[in-house]
Amino acid sequence: MGRLRSSSVRRVVVIGGGIVGLAVAWELTRRGAAVTVLEKEDHWAAHQTGHNSNVVHAGLYYKPGSFKARMSVAGNRSIVDFAREHGVGVEVCGKLVVATDESELPALNVLAERAEANGVPAKLISREEALEYEPEVACVRALRVESTGIIDFPGVCAALVGLLEAKGAELRLNTPALGIRAGSAGGVEIATGSEVLRFDALVNCAGLHSDRVARLAGLTPRARIVPFRGEYYELRPERRGLVRGLIYPVPDPTLPFLGVHLTRMLDGSVHAGPNAVLALRREGYRWADVSPADLAEVARFSGAWRLARKYAFPTGLDEVRRSFSKRRFAASLARLVPAVRPEDIVRHGSGVRAQALLPDGSLVDDFLIETAPNQVHVLNAPSPAATSALEIAKHVADAV
Repeated sequence: MGRLRSSSVRRVVVIGGGIVGLAVAWELTRRGAAVTVLEKEDHWAAHQTGHNSNVVHAGLYYKPGSFKARMSVAGNRSIVDFAREHGVGVEVCGKLVVATDESELPALNVLAERAEANGVPAKLISREEALEYEPEVACVRALRVESTGIIDFPGVCAALVGLLEAKGAELRLNTPALGIRAGSAGGVEIATGSEVLRFDALVNCAGLHSDRVARLAGLTPRARIVPFRGEYYELRPERRGLVRGLIYPVPDPTLPFLGVHLTRMLDGSVHAGPNAVLALRREGYRWADVSPADLAEVARFSGAWRLARKYAFPTGLDEVRRSFSKRRFAASLARLVPAVRPEDIVRHGSGVRAQALLPDGSLVDDFLIETAPNQVHVLNAPSPAATSALEIAKHVADAV
């Protein structure tokens, strides 16, 4: 455990070194806890945090009153303030959500009403007004969202690591949690393979493995993580001028994800995507990344089959086709910006979303946090978790 500490100081372990885990560690440290962070990889922000779109979300899409709505709106301010204070790249540039035909106008109006209910600065604008922001966009009307931004989320993590190190937190890379049990004198004990560590409390922020860590700790979580891979393209440098900022489609309310969109990054590049396909392992960033054990786990879960019956045809099949076809991917982008052609885009990596799924086949729509004696488990924290990380951290620290 490192140096001896006063017995009055609570010793807390955080499992997971992504942005949520590091934010929780920092909040606990600020409150006086002696914190240790365990990360199984050899660097911080190795998975979801390091492979997302780096968008600071406004809180537009989420049910009023939900954790996502409240924490995203508050997080939009706190993560931007944190980045500016600590010299991390950030730009509040706003975005357009565009209705490309008349049939999407009712859904766009619902989004505008939800923005107002959530306290998100947004307004409906005409096609002509939208063209002032994005001259190449195709729309009949749009919603302008002012508080959306872009940020360097791995840079935020690096700043958090620096703050934690300065306060004496114990940060352990290459340290997986292989076993968890209640301590003989209270608290929790964690086996890492080379030693057993003892703490007063545990916080599980393991992302793609959060349900597994919860089961290691003796819980039976009501949701199971099912990994979805989102694949990105980017515009070739000579075609970046087609997009000035962020352009999103009106999401289909019958589908679980937002659809492909265009995002200008801090370095001037323009990313396009993501689509959404089932990943063939928990950390499956390519079709070639296959884990028979992970696939068997999904196959044994009744919720996965119920989800498949609901979305496999035609939605899931269309996503798979788009994964293998640059032409189809470009066509999706051309609905937003008609000038985009297949030859204008090149592959640009992918990310994996840790999506919690219930046995009835429904996706957990909100952040999901469960507790047990001396334990807090963050079991569903997909987008907008990075935006909301500092706010999630406050909630988790209260629970600890």
